[in-house]
Amino acid sequence: MSVNLQKAEPIPASARAAIEEMLQSGDLFRYTAKENAPVTLLEQEFAEMMGSRFALAVASCSAALFLTLQALDLKPNAKVIIPGFTFAAVPSAVVHANCQPVLVEVGDNFRMDMADFEAKLTDEIGAVIVSHMRGHTSDMDTILRLCADRNIPVIEDAAHSLGTTWNGQKIGTMGLVGCFSFQSYKLVNGGEGGILITDDEEIIAKTVIMSGAYENNWQKHGCDTNSFARFQNQVPLYNTRMNNLSATVIRPQLEHVPSRAENGLRNHDHLAARLNNHPSLHVPPPLPGEHRAPDSIQFLLNGMSDTQAQALMAISANAGLPIQIFGQHTENARVFWNWQFIKDLPELPQTRAMLMRACDLRLPASLSLSDVDLIGDAILASVDQARGEKAA
Repeated sequence: MSVNLQKAEPIPASARAAIEEMLQSGDLFRYTAKENAPVTLLEQEFAEMMGSRFALAVASCSAALFLTLQALDLKPNAKVIIPGFTFAAVPSAVVHANCQPVLVEVGDNFRMDMADFEAKLTDEIGAVIVSHMRGHTSDMDTILRLCADRNIPVIEDAAHSLGTTWNGQKIGTMGLVGCFSFQSYKLVNGGEGGILITDDEEIIAKTVIMSGAYENNWQKHGCDTNSFARFQNQVPLYNTRMNNLSATVIRPQLEHVPSRAENGLRNHDHLAARLNNHPSLHVPPPLPGEHRAPDSIQFLLNGMSDTQAQALMAISANAGLPIQIFGQHTENARVFWNWQFIKDLPELPQTRAMLMRACDLRLPASLSLSDVDLIGDAILASVDQARGEKAA
């Protein structure tokens, strides 16, 4: 197959002159300029785009999650709910913040099981991280209601959900803090990088200083708040800043978010319709009120054995189609049983069963529908060939 699924979103030509000017100046540190450094402008533009009061650009979405947890002043070993299906960086951020991850079951629609979520939302829980894994939005109405009743803060890990809305509201703006990723395989390609948004003055003051705004550099963030001074020298510095070059690469892409989101959904739904016509494949539908902006597709194998699942990965790889089955792919960082750094790692039978049959395939927004049809042809042919394999 000739379609390149590893292709990242392109950097707009409009960024090149600004990049060249920055390379010539060597002015890469965000706090050198007195005002309007590229990172500062990115924060202002992203906050405006999302309709939030504040934004802080940092080294990664993981750093944004960690800083947020630190800013909450949770007790040592506080328990933080996360879904059992997410990237290993999410429980890692919880552990790094000296907290304990509490894993919630995830259903075969890739979203948190609300019955298990409510059962585990006890008085011991200090915070909830809703990880919209691969852009699949869990039931935010229920989550926010249950957490509000218990006064538990909600953090949105929206690394895969820039451009997604829930009943018309932008994902990442519904919790106390929303955290996003600019890693190359996300909707906006910064190579690496992340950003958090919030309307809370204390959260932004603490996270700005902890991110590495030493001495009085917090004054260059342009936030109209008096909260910063009282936290200076009172919170530790973790130096997770974003640099100006990354911001210069990212900023021109923000205007392309709506079109990339639209194209990503078009490609996803076109392929999903084809796969759902096959008896062995199922792409779960969105939840009511969820309008997605996917850059990948996940589908479940129905009635196929482990042998056939393993055969599918090998056959598709030979066809140039890198299908991964989360639970069948050794060392996959999105599989909870590989998170051996978690003390007393629980068993999640529902999540395990889903991961053993859940296929994952990148689907860049830049693909054409003819490209998507080639991918569909290759998937269907690979599945049919794999179904011919007999269990050992």
